Amino acid sequence: MQVDIPEVLAEMRAMFAEYERALVTNDVALLQELFRKDVRTLRYGPAENLLGWEMIAAFRAGRSPVGLERTLQNTIITTYGRDFATANTGSLRGARHGRQSQTWVRFPEGWRIVAAHVSLMPLD
Repeated sequence: MQVDIPEVLAEMRAMFAEYERALVTNDVALLQELFRKDVRTLRYGPAENLLGWEMIAAFRAGRSPVGLERTLQNTIITTYGRDFATANTGSLRGARHGRQSQTWVRFPEGWRIVAAHVSLMPLD
């Protein structure tokens, strides 16, 4: 299996950038589209365990659009073959340092997140 095939890595970097733009602008429709619409899709957050696309969609629809801007740090995107990728990043938002992990899979409808984890910790 090839790791980081250049054109696949470029696609994944573009998808991650699209996700980040949607996140900080609170583009709920796009955020919901980028998560795989499946009961097995999950997102573990700082204060929530969202199991299944329906729970993730409800969370996104109810989230405040205020204060979503952040600065990314140490983003690492890795592709495995042509249809599987991970994206990991740190972020700074106010007095909090965040960490985010995503697992992406290419389906017939395109790249989708199948698992995500977000955590926060205070700055030292």
